Amino acid sequence: MKVVAFNGSPRKEGNTYHAIRTVFEELKKEGIKTELIQLGGSEIKPCKACFKCFEKKDKKCIQNDVLNAFVEKMIEADGIIIGSPTYFANVSSEVKSLIDRAGLVSRANDFLFKRKVGAAVVAVRRAGGTDVYSAINYFFGIGHMIIPGSSYWNLGIGRTPGEILNDEEGIKTFRDLGQNMAWLLKKIHG
Repeated sequence: MKVVAFNGSPRKEGNTYHAIRTVFEELKKEGIKTELIQLGGSEIKPCKACFKCFEKKDKKCIQNDVLNAFVEKMIEADGIIIGSPTYFANVSSEVKSLIDRAGLVSRANDFLFKRKVGAAVVAVRRAGGTDVYSAINYFFGIGHMIIPGSSYWNLGIGRTPGEILNDEEGIKTFRDLGQNMAWLLKKIHG
């Protein structure tokens, strides 16, 4: 089993990274392989709403950038984590582009991510994190994915890189999420 995670923060080792790594620690304890992809700062373009993916049905977007490689990683994985910092009570622009384009390609091809396990991981300084959590989970839900719960919403508080590690409740939430994600993956792929 494998989980691929997308770090939607342009800070490669910022708080979103540390939150994802905390979930990964629990997955690895259960023998689940992990892969972290740096999404934030990438050259991913926004969706053009051309709907060529519905015409071609080749599991690809016609725009020539990193998205198609990301979709392939998502197809290959059993679980998908999307991590984002909170930007004005929403996801980063790169996460939004991933959600919009991968979501449309998935729908155009009979729901490519159906019954995969999906988890949102959110870094927040103060407020607005639940909106980010919701935006990512809406993507998972409409794509027929399965969302594991945790002991709280998957949010960690911190502003400067690494500060999230001081949020005891947030770290516990990410650990619980990792344990629940591993359990769910094992039940599905038993």
